[in-house]
Amino acid sequence: MGNDLTPGINFGVVVIGRNEGDRLKVCLESVFHRAEQTVYVDSGSTDDSVEMVRNMGVEVVQLDMSVPFTAARARNEGFRRLLELVPSISNVQFVDGDCEVLHSWPVAALGFLQQHKDVAVVCGCRRERFPERSVYNLLCDIEWNTPVGEAKACGGDAMMRVQAVSKAGGYRDDLIAGEEPELCVRLRQSGWKIWRLDEEMTLHDAAMNRFSQWWKRSMRAGYAFAEGAAIHGAPPERHWVAESRRARLWAVIIPLIILACTTVNYYALLGFLIYPLQVLRVYAKSAQKSRLTAASYAFFMLLGKFPEFAGQLKYYWHRLSNQKSALIEYK
Repeated sequence: MGNDLTPGINFGVVVIGRNEGDRLKVCLESVFHRAEQTVYVDSGSTDDSVEMVRNMGVEVVQLDMSVPFTAARARNEGFRRLLELVPSISNVQFVDGDCEVLHSWPVAALGFLQQHKDVAVVCGCRRERFPERSVYNLLCDIEWNTPVGEAKACGGDAMMRVQAVSKAGGYRDDLIAGEEPELCVRLRQSGWKIWRLDEEMTLHDAAMNRFSQWWKRSMRAGYAFAEGAAIHGAPPERHWVAESRRARLWAVIIPLIILACTTVNYYALLGFLIYPLQVLRVYAKSAQKSRLTAASYAFFMLLGKFPEFAGQLKYYWHRLSNQKSALIEYK
């Protein structure tokens, strides 16, 4: 399949998903006719995803679900299949099956990579498709709004140089979350740069409507923080060390100090006022457009430290007991 980009600039696409339904169709339609080759990796869907994709004429890789599934493993297998089909491919767009790649993105991304030979990964602005449907979707939309320019990491949607990904050995199959930042750490350690453009890249559909979904997603982040710090926490990288410490501070250390002080004086319970004060501090510093959005962001930023710490505990328990965690899924 050819593309409508500048001659000499080619790219393939690796899409991963499970039970994404119509969202997957939208995702594939946004890239299929523009890329040299598109590969969809299915992770045990029980809907008609595989049949639908094959009817579209897209290459399908079905993961062996007897082997523990991770998004990292899915991306790696899709990447390997892409290279088997088109060994000469120069760039690969990784994208989650619940995202739509916007029409202008491949041209912007590939043009930037062509002009900046030291950049291995380029990403753009990921937006939530329906931020108004729930506060949890809104929080995702805020989360995606990271600074433009040279960055430390990317998310699941990104255009990457095949050469750089291949030399780095791809993603770590064993990571249940945080595989993209971990790959970016290794790429940067090899001398490559990561860049975020001020360009619209993808529309994402988190489909989070329940508190329990948000809690599980935050737990997954905490698990990733702990595992990332264990792998790359040493100086000078200090990967996710600060994030891990903040969760421990607000979820455990501060409450324990306050409760310990109550053995001397019950007025020490007033120390818990530090939590609403922290919410007010974050609210005052927030750059969100509306007061309600800023207040939601501030409140959930603090509350999120508790599920993040729970995720850390899960990681440390699995590490001590030599167990491997299953995915922490919120959908």
